[in-house]
Amino acid sequence: MQVESLDLPEVKHIRPAVYGDSRGFFMEAWNLRRFAEHGLPTEFAQLNHSRSGKGILRGMHLQVHRPQGKLVRVLAGKVFDVAVDARPDSKTFGRWCGRTLDAADPSWLWIPEGFAHGFCVLGESADFEYLCTAYYDKEDEAGFRWDDPQVGIEWPISEPVLSDKDRQAPSLDGLLPRLRQAKA
Repeated sequence: MQVESLDLPEVKHIRPAVYGDSRGFFMEAWNLRRFAEHGLPTEFAQLNHSRSGKGILRGMHLQVHRPQGKLVRVLAGKVFDVAVDARPDSKTFGRWCGRTLDAADPSWLWIPEGFAHGFCVLGESADFEYLCTAYYDKEDEAGFRWDDPQVGIEWPISEPVLSDKDRQAPSLDGLLPRLRQAKA
């Protein structure tokens, strides 16, 4: 297993060893001992799976009072996956990093608690799986605009398909009072 820090050092790209031959492949996708050796999470509350079609963008999402760390991967298709530091007191608040995840090259991204998360589909469809360190809480969810100019995410698509919730999301600055309230 190889673990690489991205531009935001808390966000990790995790590549498991993949063993393949003419019959297919085998990989150990998650191993408690190996993850612990790298300081990665070993306890999760739930496993989610989503399927999204061409051009769909989901994000930027987080939970405020009960933040979720997310260990994410693509099971089918390809996505551009993004994490944004949404911790108000962080030196890297509002900075983003992204990575293309492709089922043909299986790997994980670790997105820690306090980071917003989003992704867009780069092909016809994608199956996306993520382990979360805390339970989903509808009352605690929050988000900000995928195209917030102050964050400046360089998405590889220009006209995504969005949910009403994502289309109506505030800027990260507009979300800041709620994020600061959670820290108090």
